[in-house]
Amino acid sequence: MSTTTSHLNAQTVRTYLLGLQDRITTAIASIDGTAFLEDGWSKPSGELLQGNGITRILEGGPVFERAGCGFSHVTGPRLPPSATQHRPELAGAPFEAMGVSLVFHPRNPMVPTVHMNVRMIAATPVGGGDPVCWFGGGMDLTPYYGFEEDAVHFHTVCRDALAPFGDDKYPRFKTWCDEYFFLKHRNEQRGVGGVFFDDFSELGFDNSFAMMRAVGDAFLKAYLPIVERRKALPHTEAERDFQLYRRGRYVEFNLVWDRGTHFGLQSGGRSESILLSMPPLVSWSYAKKPEPGTPEHRLYTDFLPRRDWI
Repeated sequence: MSTTTSHLNAQTVRTYLLGLQDRITTAIASIDGTAFLEDGWSKPSGELLQGNGITRILEGGPVFERAGCGFSHVTGPRLPPSATQHRPELAGAPFEAMGVSLVFHPRNPMVPTVHMNVRMIAATPVGGGDPVCWFGGGMDLTPYYGFEEDAVHFHTVCRDALAPFGDDKYPRFKTWCDEYFFLKHRNEQRGVGGVFFDDFSELGFDNSFAMMRAVGDAFLKAYLPIVERRKALPHTEAERDFQLYRRGRYVEFNLVWDRGTHFGLQSGGRSESILLSMPPLVSWSYAKKPEPGTPEHRLYTDFLPRRDWI
């Protein structure tokens, strides 16, 4: 166990995260009717990154074409650049990181893709000093065909989960989510957003951890009702093609802009687990533009531009 955080605190966070992974994968397997494949892994002492984790993956199900939910707990000798861009004083510091990250890609294009991540990172400054611990996470929704009811529900659950920690948290983290999940090279939002926070420790360890738990615990309430409403809706081959095209934006964001992907790859993490967010099928088309007045066009005009959903 790393000395960057106490054994008691680290074990408490680890126990919560493993339980969260269990609850979420059990619920998703129940809806899909397909079991997750579990892949436990470890990086032994002597490697650049040490630790262990559990990757759970469901592929080819009737509801979820690919659903990945991973837990990891690692230590390393130096924080990678993606983790220190807002904390330059910790450049090169030894660290401990643990978290649960998931991306679910549904088969039906009327069901949105969803992402959720909750994590803790602790580091000890190279020149000495007290260990620094912070939390991050959030969830966001990426529809292919927009339904206002779904976006409102998702954001309402996010707001209610954060309400006990201050009225400022939802609007602040909603804006943060909009700004983070933005494809700069496309000048386009990834989806309808949700909430996102990082480098968070301002409430102290106990309350910051409680806020992270509130976000993790709210995930199933935010997403499952949407899945139930949309999973059996009829769809055409053209709508499926549009879903595959829009998945290309998801791949672009995760590989070009996502700090979590960069953190994992820069720190010597396990590539199969880091890239579980990738969809199984995806397509690109040159300068594709939907016809005005179509549901595909409405995604660009009514759902992707930043807006207040509640």
